[in-house]
Amino acid sequence: MAKAKKIWTKADAQKFAEMVAKKQGWKLNRDTEFLGMLYEGLATNRNRYGYYCCPCRDSDEDKNLDKDIICPCDYCRPDMDEFGHCFCGLYLTKEFYESGKEPQGVPERRPFEL
Repeated sequence: MAKAKKIWTKADAQKFAEMVAKKQGWKLNRDTEFLGMLYEGLATNRNRYGYYCCPCRDSDEDKNLDKDIICPCDYCRPDMDEFGHCFCGLYLTKEFYESGKEPQGVPERRPFEL
């Protein structure tokens, strides 16, 4: 009998994001409605592709081509250093979080052609 395929949920994505934030010393966006949409996107991508692809970028549907946008993506740390938050606004530095500011647009760092 074949084992049932795991369906990843928003709660799974939330646990993942919380684990990443804790390990990195980051905070999560305080807007719970916005977070819910990001968690939903992460869960959808995990179910669709098999990995937590950044919910705010288009996937190539190939893990090797998407390795730079697997959450937390390769562009997360430079965005955090420069803007205080990642491209999605999921992760925030402690300083940015404590400032009470809302994440703003971050320029796309991902090259169009990889």
